[in-house]
Amino acid sequence: MPDGEDIPHLVDLQEEPDVELLTARDSNHNQYWLYTRSNPDTAQIITYEEKESITNSSYNGKKPIKVIVHGWNNDGNANVNRMVKTAILDTLDANVIVVDWKRLASSNYVSASNGIPAVGDHLGHFLTWLIDTAGGDWNEVHLIGFSLGAHAVGIAGRTTKRKPARVTALDPAGPLWVGNPHALNTSSAHYVEAIHTDGGFLGMSEALAHADFFPNSGKHPQPGCWISTCSHSRSYRLFASSIYTDHFVAKRCNDTTEAHNNQCNGSEFNMGNCDINKRGSGIYGLSTERKWPF
Repeated sequence: MPDGEDIPHLVDLQEEPDVELLTARDSNHNQYWLYTRSNPDTAQIITYEEKESITNSSYNGKKPIKVIVHGWNNDGNANVNRMVKTAILDTLDANVIVVDWKRLASSNYVSASNGIPAVGDHLGHFLTWLIDTAGGDWNEVHLIGFSLGAHAVGIAGRTTKRKPARVTALDPAGPLWVGNPHALNTSSAHYVEAIHTDGGFLGMSEALAHADFFPNSGKHPQPGCWISTCSHSRSYRLFASSIYTDHFVAKRCNDTTEAHNNQCNGSEFNMGNCDINKRGSGIYGLSTERKWPF
């Protein structure tokens, strides 16, 4: 499994979880890092149930809310956060909230995976408190998660006071999550989108959203990738690129078999972008290039 810089690490899926960590009173207390166009590079920490942390920040309830959640062995400074946050602020005047859940994320994979329900639940309660306290429009809330973070935002969307407008799942984690009742599903937002790039290994190959995209068959190797971790992280690189130019035109597939064989020729629907009003459904395939902007 990859860390925050896409370096692979050997994982034992039979390893015992860290029960002490999972049951610690503050084990689900995420950190919330706010970035806006006023502070695009230096995070402002918003602390749950501390109103002063909002009033002393650049948060503006009249602007859209974009939330990014990293995966295992990552933290708030992970590459996924940097790339997606920068792309959003370069193209949209928004509140970007990066969720840092490094205490659990830096534990073994089994522990981190078992802790995802608490991470997502806490995020859902945080967003409800934030909007109730400082304003915000649920129709302008977009949750974005990579790998384990994809399931965390799915849980958050099912926990919030009102349903978010959109969830984007970037290669949702596969190990320990196929058939998991806490996994991402279509009840997490009005529109749930998944981008699959390493299906069957680090990511899920199953369709689980309103719209599921399978670029380059949705599995390893993605063009220009030699190791699976590169294919896994390709999901957020494609998404970041799509925010700038929205150029990934996918075609509808009859089923996942067509998607996995990149043989889709149906109606067109764009993959990615940050359009909060985006709506659609189905399974889609497309081809991309080897290098940025792909």
